Amino acid sequence: MAGKTYDVAVIGAGVFGAWTARQLRRAGRSVILVDAYGVSNSRGSSGGESRIIRMGYGKDEIYTQWAWRSLGLWKEFFQLVGDDLFHPTGVLGLADARDTYVADCIPVLEKAGVRSEKLSRQDLAQRYPQFAPDGITWGLFEPEGGVLMAGRAVEALVRETRKDGVEYLHGAVLAPRGQGRLASVATQKGEVIDAGLFVFASGPWLPKIFPDLLGGRIFPTRQEVFFFGTPAGDARFQPPAFPTWIFLTDMVYGMPDLEYRGMKISFHHLGPAIDPDAADRVVSAQSLRAMRDYVGRRFPALKDAPVVESRVCQYENTSSGDFLIDRHPAFENVWLVGGGSGHGFKHGPALGEYVAARLLEGGEVDARFSLATKATLRNRSVI
Repeated sequence: MAGKTYDVAVIGAGVFGAWTARQLRRAGRSVILVDAYGVSNSRGSSGGESRIIRMGYGKDEIYTQWAWRSLGLWKEFFQLVGDDLFHPTGVLGLADARDTYVADCIPVLEKAGVRSEKLSRQDLAQRYPQFAPDGITWGLFEPEGGVLMAGRAVEALVRETRKDGVEYLHGAVLAPRGQGRLASVATQKGEVIDAGLFVFASGPWLPKIFPDLLGGRIFPTRQEVFFFGTPAGDARFQPPAFPTWIFLTDMVYGMPDLEYRGMKISFHHLGPAIDPDAADRVVSAQSLRAMRDYVGRRFPALKDAPVVESRVCQYENTSSGDFLIDRHPAFENVWLVGGGSGHGFKHGPALGEYVAARLLEGGEVDARFSLATKATLRNRSVI
């Protein structure tokens, strides 16, 4: 780093930062990627086992397009590195009689060229008898959706990006001071990073780095995930017999038993506030009781199943659930990228393309990604 000025410094090596760094490097720019706790660390929002990739987003066409584009780029990348970290489980969106969100997915998916299949309550009972049908009226199945093995995917991404010439530094960057044009940032250990552009893709640390600007606009929340052990010799909860699924009426999502880890399941509603640096990563007894009760009701075959793993992670929510992609208002060459809001991982490749294009080609960001649309009161519409 001494005496070197990079074209771009990317602060945060999660899925947003790593894909942004990769796209910038592929455009010929010199890039350094920095992370405080290391790639796929247990405090970050991109670590852990797995993330859903679905294209259905209600009326939100841009997220359908980005997810579809990203799925192709993820597959290309996995082929490049020779490690297929995508499980094509299909994704089942469950709906009740009052649902509009899943119904709104159908025309948007058709427009994007994404296949889907509408399943009646009878269809669901025949194909997926594992579900107790209470409250479920119909479903929408995306056969091309599935699960990305998140932590390993980001590790592979950073490893390959470093091979392509991106430099990597394990260090905690201090908040920049002043205004105008930023020349450098420093780490807690005293390293100085000079660059022409800076991208802070720092996930749940964004409101800590920029407390006055983002402290009331990005809300990290505690989210607890469980893996329930399936019966010995029983493949009913493994793909292809069992899909990845989400039921927004219950605000619960789950994944099949992948790589013999157990059925993954979590509540999708927003948990309490979390400090990504200091929080204990042990699930609460209250959350465990609630999930045991839910699993027993929704999946009778798993009523007394053991919890074989559990995990505490976080969402870093914006007020609406839309991503944050915008310039820092005080620095002409500093960009803020984050607000994954619990659904961002899948979009990493398309987001990286979008951010790189704004940095290199200019142009206004979509209004929904702007800082100005990030309110201090939460009213999540993107789910």
